[in-house]
Amino acid sequence: MLKHHEWWNGEGYPFGLKGEEIPLECRIMAIVDTYDSMTSDRPYRKALPPENAIAELYRYSGTQFDPFLVDKFVEIS
Repeated sequence: MLKHHEWWNGEGYPFGLKGEEIPLECRIMAIVDTYDSMTSDRPYRKALPPENAIAELYRYSGTQFDPFLVDKFVEIS
């Protein structure tokens, strides 16, 4: 999943892909991985409540994440 660090707006890495240039599975994985990271306890911080994590996904919808997929993720979560 090398490309799950690509951003919807093209500012990600390693290739600087943008929008639908990023494979669908990588766009999905970016959202799922970020949500999981935010809602799981870490040695350096406590987990965020799900509603806070969803607010963060919306905050970066259209820049870091595919806005359509953020909406779909929230619908099913």
